[in-house]
Amino acid sequence: MVSTPKERGFFFPAEWHPHEATWITFPHNDHSWQGDKLAQMYPEYFALIKAISQGEKVRINVNDTSLSDFILGELPRYSIDPQQIELFVRPTNDAWCRDHGPAFLIKKDSSERLLIDWGYNAWGGKYPPFDADNRIPQAIAQDLGLTFQSPGIIMEGGSVEFNGQGAVLTSRSCLLNPNRNPHLNQEQIEKYLKDFYGVEQVLWVSDGIVGDDTDGHIDDTVRFVNEDTVITMIEPKLDDDNHAVLAQNLQELKEMKLLDGRPLRIVEIPMPDPVVIDEFRAPGSYANFYICNAAVIVPIFHCPQDAVALDILSQLFTDRPVIGLSAREIIWGQGSFHCLTQQEPKAAL
Repeated sequence: MVSTPKERGFFFPAEWHPHEATWITFPHNDHSWQGDKLAQMYPEYFALIKAISQGEKVRINVNDTSLSDFILGELPRYSIDPQQIELFVRPTNDAWCRDHGPAFLIKKDSSERLLIDWGYNAWGGKYPPFDADNRIPQAIAQDLGLTFQSPGIIMEGGSVEFNGQGAVLTSRSCLLNPNRNPHLNQEQIEKYLKDFYGVEQVLWVSDGIVGDDTDGHIDDTVRFVNEDTVITMIEPKLDDDNHAVLAQNLQELKEMKLLDGRPLRIVEIPMPDPVVIDEFRAPGSYANFYICNAAVIVPIFHCPQDAVALDILSQLFTDRPVIGLSAREIIWGQGSFHCLTQQEPKAAL
């Protein structure tokens, strides 16, 4: 019987653990950004790449050689150092590397790393085809010469949030949705999380925000900023559709205890104004920030709450700058900076 990653001492580190690189999958699917919206989002996407590349390699899954040529041609336009960019040409379906990319595990006081190849079905089969994206983790394992392990169930990186000290946060609306793993109950899913992410406890909130087609990913609502502190999104407007669900999540967070019995420290951040594009309300949220070596990159939406969110996060992250980058065009695809990225952590040694 094959031992689990947890039994062998592996765990998924917190996002603020130093990175070897960030993986992204370059967007080309005009079903996610229809018509001219794909071209309109590219400046925001290259701004994200540039910000990450200031402190680590950016490793990009690229659908074909013509797209690779396009990327290389755009790097000078955005003053991106090509030495910081590595392109891996292989078939891809869409851009959401947080969800279809691998999970990298490390081992305490060791140079070993392990890659987890979760199954991916495009959020319950909503957006076929997704077979090429489902193959990406094993391709990356081959690129890097890493051992991989396949749990055999559906799991998305945006559905789980870690403090690096044994806790994972997730949502019932996503992981208990029958469109993911209908053969598993909550207790069985918790065992997979513990065995394959190397955690000790699973903390559950109820649901996600309006417009989130992932069925409530945690990375739009609640994020760890250190081992015992979370930010949680709130909606002060009583008549907004997000008010009740975010209030429910807040109440649930207040009742949680970490492994040592400490309650969570909770910092509230107000939601941005509704981001409505072509009569569609997109899932704009400041919680979809990405912690990389060089900065904490926060999506902003050109409303007064931008400054409030950046100020709060700047007080919480004192070891690296907090920068706001426009996500008005990217969010039309129903995700933002965290959804687009997947960190490759450095080994513990």
